[in-house]
Amino acid sequence: MITNPTPQRSLRGHQPQRPSQRTAITSGYVARLATRLTERDRWLARMLYEHRVLTTHQIAAMAWPSVRAANMRVLRLYRWRLIDRFQPFVTYGTAPMHYVLDLAGAALLAREDGLELRDLDYRHDRATGIAYSLHLAHTVGTNGFFSSLVAHSRRPDTSGQLTAWWSETRCAKHFGDIVRPDAYGLWQDGSTTPAALEWFLEFDFGTERPDRLGRKLVGYAKLAATTGITTPVLVWLPTTRREARVRRALEAALAGLDDPSLVPVATSSADFLDGQDNNEPTAARWQPLDVRHPSTRRLRLAELTHAWPHLPLLGNSSSDPAQANSHVVSGLLPPSPLPPGPSDRRPQR
Repeated sequence: MITNPTPQRSLRGHQPQRPSQRTAITSGYVARLATRLTERDRWLARMLYEHRVLTTHQIAAMAWPSVRAANMRVLRLYRWRLIDRFQPFVTYGTAPMHYVLDLAGAALLAREDGLELRDLDYRHDRATGIAYSLHLAHTVGTNGFFSSLVAHSRRPDTSGQLTAWWSETRCAKHFGDIVRPDAYGLWQDGSTTPAALEWFLEFDFGTERPDRLGRKLVGYAKLAATTGITTPVLVWLPTTRREARVRRALEAALAGLDDPSLVPVATSSADFLDGQDNNEPTAARWQPLDVRHPSTRRLRLAELTHAWPHLPLLGNSSSDPAQANSHVVSGLLPPSPLPPGPSDRRPQR
């Protein structure tokens, strides 16, 4: 039996109606949008400005009770042009939705901080252009590392918190003439003795030669000697086999330094599981690199402070110690990695 064919217009995917780019940056629209947003919405906008792109799963893990709840809210934010989205093509399966800051979000952040939109160095085509960047997977991987730490910090049974998270772009503005780390983090743990650990992250996908990773330690040693601040370097690798090769290159690089203690190094790999099958960055998975006293023991993130007793104690302050120097960089201050609590009022729709 032949029936009427389905009209072509019925086969088109539904596209939510959104304001035009011209409308999204007007003062009237931004003022109306501000009345609809919660503190968590504003936090998400600042996180996207700082870290460029976050996936649905990363956003849900950091700030929402479930993926469904996160999807319902970010869809509304997408319709309001606070954020924009794209979905990369993958050979197998379906990639999660990726979110970036949109025009209305950038205009709102600028007005909240008393800036002009041009002061943020924001362009919509550049924000969405990361969808075609060769560094997309690396950026998403780095953000996934830190989003796991944020999710761990929100657990009621945890004693540690991620209190600072700088993006690669911000690190480059501060230290780019010497080193270009993939991120900077500050973890505070109060389970036993209150202590804090700050570090630079080198997120490796196995695309660089091990000796090239080793040569980066020269720059970190120069930075420590110049600033007088010794900051550990954590190297995250894709496999334990890759980790073994990179550790040999790092050992050779440390042996060539005048003072290896200026660059404390620890490594871990994505496929390493501790005794409890825990794949989180806070687990006992970090192996410090000590040329003089080699050890195969793996430590938790909070225990790395004991591996380098020469490091000064940072204390257990809830503030970001690096924000004191943030005025030297134009734009916004780095946002708190931890999201604000639930809003007391129900935002307008």
